[in-house]
Amino acid sequence: MKTCLVVDDSSVIRKVARRIIEDLDFSVDEAEDGQEAFEKCRREMPDAILLDWNMPIMSGLEFLKSLRSYIGGDKPKIVFCTTENDVGQIAMALKAGANEYIMKPFDREILENKFLELGIE
Repeated sequence: MKTCLVVDDSSVIRKVARRIIEDLDFSVDEAEDGQEAFEKCRREMPDAILLDWNMPIMSGLEFLKSLRSYIGGDKPKIVFCTTENDVGQIAMALKAGANEYIMKPFDREILENKFLELGIE
């Protein structure tokens, strides 16, 4: 079974994302911030990561840069999921190694389509 790590400081967003992604036949784990996510990835690298931008302790962008420079950190498909809509920030996330970018609020169709486009469904 494919695995996905949902990284968001909002328990509501994590719960909604978990429900959608589990319906896509993924095993889902959660992290509240980038530091917790990085520790989980060091233990077991997921196939996909749904990543929030603005979080305490370690932001999504800091996590992304750390993960991509870590051994095996190039493997997960990463979808940034955020309220940030600045073109410069989107470009920064993609340059840092994000594979895709979606805006909050999202729904099942948006998330499912991104996973399909990336070949992780």
